[in-house]
Amino acid sequence: MAKTTFPTVDKCTSIGREQHAVVADMDGTSLRDRSSFPYFALVAFEVGGILRLLFLLLATPLAGLLYYFVSESAGIQVLIFATFSGMRVSDIESVARAVLPKFYSSDLHPETWRVFSACGKRCVLTANPTIMVEAFLKDVLGADLVLGTKIATYKGRATGLVCKPGVLVGKNKADALEKAFGETQPDIGLGDRDTDTPFMLLCKEAFIVPPQPKVKPVIMDKLPKPIIFHDGHLVQKPTPLMALLTILWIPIGFLLACLRMAVGALLPMSLVYYALMALGVHVTIKGTPPPQAKKSIGQSGVLFICSHRTLLDPIFLSIALSRAIPAVTYSISLLSEIISPIKTVRLSRDRAKDAFIIKKLLEEGDLAICPEGTTCREPFLLRFSALFAELTDQLVPVAMVNRMSMFHGTTTRGWKGMDPFYFLMNPSPAYEVTFLNKLPLELTCTCGKSSHEVANYIQRVIAATLSYECTNFTRKDKYRALAGNDGTVVEKPLLKANKVRGCNSRA
Repeated sequence: MAKTTFPTVDKCTSIGREQHAVVADMDGTSLRDRSSFPYFALVAFEVGGILRLLFLLLATPLAGLLYYFVSESAGIQVLIFATFSGMRVSDIESVARAVLPKFYSSDLHPETWRVFSACGKRCVLTANPTIMVEAFLKDVLGADLVLGTKIATYKGRATGLVCKPGVLVGKNKADALEKAFGETQPDIGLGDRDTDTPFMLLCKEAFIVPPQPKVKPVIMDKLPKPIIFHDGHLVQKPTPLMALLTILWIPIGFLLACLRMAVGALLPMSLVYYALMALGVHVTIKGTPPPQAKKSIGQSGVLFICSHRTLLDPIFLSIALSRAIPAVTYSISLLSEIISPIKTVRLSRDRAKDAFIIKKLLEEGDLAICPEGTTCREPFLLRFSALFAELTDQLVPVAMVNRMSMFHGTTTRGWKGMDPFYFLMNPSPAYEVTFLNKLPLELTCTCGKSSHEVANYIQRVIAATLSYECTNFTRKDKYRALAGNDGTVVEKPLLKANKVRGCNSRA
């Protein structure tokens, strides 16, 4: 039988397609990468940890052999079994919603997206499990219909098997398309391999997406909506090589993180900067911080208003100042309380009580606060809570930014107690602390400005320094997007004020 040939996708016009229906494959078509391994690896690591990632990596050679020499379906079934077997369905859905969209969106094929985004009705037909891709395709790309492989479940857990008719490849794709569209013929079909031919033949026009590893992905600004919030600990897409390096590095990195933490906890703050530099943690200090407040002559402490990147923000602020700066905190894990080298005080969520606590601390000296209330990884600042502006006119904005090469130091879904470890497990993490000018008196509440005006002004100043964008998103928006809740935690008994604790501040 003669092989069917199709024109390449660059020959497909995207003008006047508003009423047309497009059907596109995913790996190698909608995405540049033809391999789905990295996305299975993300689910394996984020749900099952390092051992599940290792199991998937060991199963990959078998999956490859079956994929190329037996059938695509058999190879993909091995990946599904190694990744999903025994996992809670809710955990898979959580990763699909909070982790995968960031990685998928950074690999979009520009030519496919040009055609896909121009059409009024959008359908994606993929061999990937529907549970893994549907959130991204519908929420980010605006797909109307997602046809993928359905995984089998039992009592809320994935069995690692797939439901009939099996993995959607070859004829199964064509059958699924016919069932979904009925007698209606899709206008455009986009695929990238021979097994896509059956469904492409059902479309009025069909185009092939040739392999182009060097083609640049779609820039984030071209997406229907920006990805401001995302979760997961891995910074880079875990290709097989990167997955192997991650597995090998984690034991070494954990020991290194423990050593770095011990240095921060045991040495005087004036020496921590040099010790961390010797251990590969780079700290860059910019700007001129104000001198320490002198309680003996009645000076009120300075309130450092910090952008919030990780739980370690107040600690690196203290390192930059060569002295421990207390911080107010909203909610943290018990482990973070124990290992933090700075004094912190918990806020109660009661506005009057919180105002009293902050005022009392400022009478004792300088204080740090992160008015966003939660961290944000992308170049955006969340809305600043305005309470701090009502309490003092001694305000110093501090722009915090960090860099990681392997692990993110924040999490929404997981146990926050490991966040500092993950950041310090990076081979060479970096923090940049920029002290901005103290707020002029005429721009504070003392001279008639409202607290919201002051908070918004400081947000804009920090954003301009970092080339970030200001938003009105809040802590609740982040947790609703990533965890399906508003981020509220069960109130615990307040600890003594001199208890050493970490920081995840909010006012």
